[in-house]
Amino acid sequence: MLGGRGSGKTRLGAEWVHALARGFPPFAENGDRYRQIALVGETFADVREVMIEGPSGIRSIARAEPPRYEPSRRRLLWTTGAVAQAFSSEDPDSLRGPQFAAAWSDEAAKWKNAEETFDMLQFGLRLAPGPRQIVTSTPRPVPLVRRLMADPNFEVTRMRTEENADNLAAGFISAVRNRYGGTRLGRQELDGELVDDRPDALWTRAALEAARGPRGELRRIVVAVDPPATSRRSSDACGIVVAGRDESDRAVILADATLSAARPQDWARRVAAVYAAHEADCVVAEVNQGGDMVATVLRMIDPTLPVREVRASRGKWLRAEPVAALYAQGRVIHAAPFLQLEDEMCDFGHDGLSGGRSPDRVDALVWAVTELLLGRGEEPRVRMMGR
Repeated sequence: MLGGRGSGKTRLGAEWVHALARGFPPFAENGDRYRQIALVGETFADVREVMIEGPSGIRSIARAEPPRYEPSRRRLLWTTGAVAQAFSSEDPDSLRGPQFAAAWSDEAAKWKNAEETFDMLQFGLRLAPGPRQIVTSTPRPVPLVRRLMADPNFEVTRMRTEENADNLAAGFISAVRNRYGGTRLGRQELDGELVDDRPDALWTRAALEAARGPRGELRRIVVAVDPPATSRRSSDACGIVVAGRDESDRAVILADATLSAARPQDWARRVAAVYAAHEADCVVAEVNQGGDMVATVLRMIDPTLPVREVRASRGKWLRAEPVAALYAQGRVIHAAPFLQLEDEMCDFGHDGLSGGRSPDRVDALVWAVTELLLGRGEEPRVRMMGR
């Protein structure tokens, strides 16, 4: 089930699980009750707060005799004897051993170890009366979603946000349609469409999949920062990307620590924290928007941070082109999947991102790779805060 935001995916999954546990038609055929059920989400918190106890979760929609949740054992218990266990995509091996008759996988397109988690789940779906599963997700063109859509054993259904308008806040549909209607993001997040690579994007998903692999010993590590122009809640996010240069002279993307709707002191604390956590040797900060404010805010948080101030003299596309060429040459790798960063990269065209959003993560990545591989080959000249 691929659906837009607010289309009712969670409610459908919750109703489906509850009906199987209670033997209700039309989901449970012939009154069969499914005793062992798996609930799989991105994290354990997502399973509990969305799938189980959220406004559209299993306990909320159970109109009579809602199942009892045991937090310590991460399971739901029905009076029928049915049991639903919670699992996280962060720990695929936890699915080794248990067996089930049914499973609900929610937001599988953003799971951390998507294919490994899904594969481990399949080996456990082996109990009577006949294994069944439902996958609910906002569509993203990630390998697992592509695989399931091509699998003849899966029936693909789509739900558009507008189809559930009667159950959403007044004005929501018109507000998001006015801003995102017709854009790539709107087609994905509102219409439930699987939108593939943008034709004029500098990066493709296939190229980013190929960019994942083992790295050598790191010789340098930098934290690149693209600060927002203002501190208003409606302002752009603060792009923060950590990258290193390994012994093979490749850039390695280590972390995406981007912070949304952040006050200056909030993103400065995040920068200082990731600088310390990754034992970086330099903070690369764009100062086009903030000017001296960037250095001032960082100085307030940590006077010892070595900061290299950089100023953009060319447009974002022109700055990003040489970095995209390095990806094509195999000189940049990703230490892990960074879904939000990679979504931005594959949506970054000549006119920026769909819907006019600011490419904060891409900007930070471009500054990091530029510093590591496209500089003059020398250690950066930095200003020590407070000296």
